[in-house]
Amino acid sequence: MSHAAAAAEFIADEERTRWHDQAVWYVRQKRDRAAKSLPEWETLRETASQIKQHTLSKLDEYLEEFERNATRQGAEVHWARDADEHNAIVLKLLEQKGTKRVVKSKSMLTEECGLNPFLEKAGIEVIDTDLGERIVQLRNEHPSHIVLPAIHVKKQEVGELFHEKLGTKRGATEADYLTEAARHHLREKLLAAGAGLTGVNFAIAETGGIVVCTNEGNADLGTALPPVHIASMGIEKVIPRLEHLGVFLRLLARSATGQPITSYSSHFHGPREGQEMHVILVDNGRSQQMTEDDLRQSLNCIRCGACLNTCPVYRRSGGHSYHATVPGPIGSVINPARDPARHKSLPFACSLCGSCSDVCPVKIPLHHQLLSLRGKIVDRKLLPASKRWSMKLAAMVLKRSWLYRILGFGARCSLRWLPRFLLYNPLNGWGRQRDLPEPATKSFRQAFRDRNRKPGDK
Repeated sequence: MSHAAAAAEFIADEERTRWHDQAVWYVRQKRDRAAKSLPEWETLRETASQIKQHTLSKLDEYLEEFERNATRQGAEVHWARDADEHNAIVLKLLEQKGTKRVVKSKSMLTEECGLNPFLEKAGIEVIDTDLGERIVQLRNEHPSHIVLPAIHVKKQEVGELFHEKLGTKRGATEADYLTEAARHHLREKLLAAGAGLTGVNFAIAETGGIVVCTNEGNADLGTALPPVHIASMGIEKVIPRLEHLGVFLRLLARSATGQPITSYSSHFHGPREGQEMHVILVDNGRSQQMTEDDLRQSLNCIRCGACLNTCPVYRRSGGHSYHATVPGPIGSVINPARDPARHKSLPFACSLCGSCSDVCPVKIPLHHQLLSLRGKIVDRKLLPASKRWSMKLAAMVLKRSWLYRILGFGARCSLRWLPRFLLYNPLNGWGRQRDLPEPATKSFRQAFRDRNRKPGDK
């Protein structure tokens, strides 16, 4: 299903569309206030961008350095070329320990790899311990936002869900009550887990350590209680030095939720005594993405979600309309870059307003990349026939000034005099959600000629 068709389903619920837009925009406003509180904000953004670009230029060296130092700290490092290899490694580690229950903190990479359904098919119970992730898991849905996974769900719906799944009081909608119920439910799962799985926000080549940022402390419990800690990490998450970490931590939470810093920024340097720690370095198309000069910089992304919060298309269409783990502007870049045939509609789900590029903490030129991807989609002949022919027709008109003038005159007359139902009807898909302004009485050419006519000219 194309983005436009999926978005139409979301937009059909006007009330949900309105409050989703307002809720996400509220987070964007918090980001703006947090950014303005730091005089050095733009310096931080530029520094972070340069660190990322430098790291990508020597990514192989820094990954090998990270592996050496992580191994020295007692962790075991695994390499996965794609999602299948990643999932197979996780399953093998769990089977070696006879583990039947895994507690997982929020990880977009494991969502990208489809780890949950893969493990469940193998008879292993997977429990997402982030509250938003647990809500969408109980609803049999995917996250709709990379930071706020259940932003599309109303509290009344959460109350009904928890009554059905967790046995809470019918009709309860109080946030404190529902959160407490979730806390008790998840605590039982955490205590009985055989392994804890986390994502990785940053991996430091110099030390071999990883950093996991959360606001609920679930990653800390999920790694402290079970005897096995498995960390899934995209290869682009490595940074060179410990001194660079502060730059990204100051940018991440402010860009994501408007906080000065996440509540928990947990550092892991090898396993604790009696525990195993495994770090899986996952490629899954990232190396291929690095070969494309106009798209390489998208690997700078630190998954803050700022571009989603500001995007007028995402805010009004919801995350599920993208049919991808990472939605919004950054998702509209990385998903078509890896699988253009499947995600060919996403680069066109954009107004090219540039707001995403303006708020990106690592200065990814997202709107330029989206425009570039549109050209690639056209070059691969993945654009629908209706759009290809309409563009060819437009090119034919724009190349011929006499034809442009005639059709422009005809269009002005039609819009002024024809009955509305002849212009806006089921045959005009463009006009279902759009309306043209009242046409001017004169064309631009006529107005320009009249303005520059000198006295005495005919």
